[in-house]
Amino acid sequence: MIVAVHQPQYLPWLGYFDKIRQSDFFCYLDTVQYKKNEWQNRNRIKTAGGWQWLTVPVKYSFGQKINRVPINNGVNWPRKHLQALRTNYTRSAYFSRYADQFEQVYDQEWASINDLNIHLVDLIRQILGLGDKPVLRASEMALRDEPNDRLIDICRTLGADTYLAGAGGANYMDLDRFNQGGIKVIFQKFEHPVYPQIFGAFQANMSIVDLLFNCGPDSLGVIAGAKTK
Repeated sequence: MIVAVHQPQYLPWLGYFDKIRQSDFFCYLDTVQYKKNEWQNRNRIKTAGGWQWLTVPVKYSFGQKINRVPINNGVNWPRKHLQALRTNYTRSAYFSRYADQFEQVYDQEWASINDLNIHLVDLIRQILGLGDKPVLRASEMALRDEPNDRLIDICRTLGADTYLAGAGGANYMDLDRFNQGGIKVIFQKFEHPVYPQIFGAFQANMSIVDLLFNCGPDSLGVIAGAKTK
């Protein structure tokens, strides 16, 4: 069985969902330190003037774990994000197909970035046809703190014999320890596909919503058809 693990991110890019697609079980790594100015509270959408950040404001203290970071709801960010999606994707082929589902998310008040991110990823998994993939939060397991041991513990807890690592995993993982633990490590190698977009030349590495609103039911096929060497 193949397990993939990743921090919960806000409206992640295509490669995140390719990782879920290739795994038998996916774990949200929500017990590691929150990283400011990365992807845990923001992502990018395509606009007529280029790409634009959608950022969820958070009340972050240095050293906080992802599942402990509250959202700053003193700012009306849901209205801004929903309006940005409407403004930039109303003309796309499938925005109207999914708009209500996203509106329901933004109509709620979310206390934590962790819960918001996981809810959105789970929603998008359903839309893509990946809803039957078992998922779990790291915060629901008893894990060691050392990064390699933590991943090995996740694999053992879930009964996995293979760990699907991100492309950059080789730079920090101690592969000998995985070997000794009886866990095979394979690396994701995802080459971003080109798909139809509005607003001119193709722009890679946008949020998954860009693919969904432009390609609709074909979105998982676009991800699966990407070159994975």
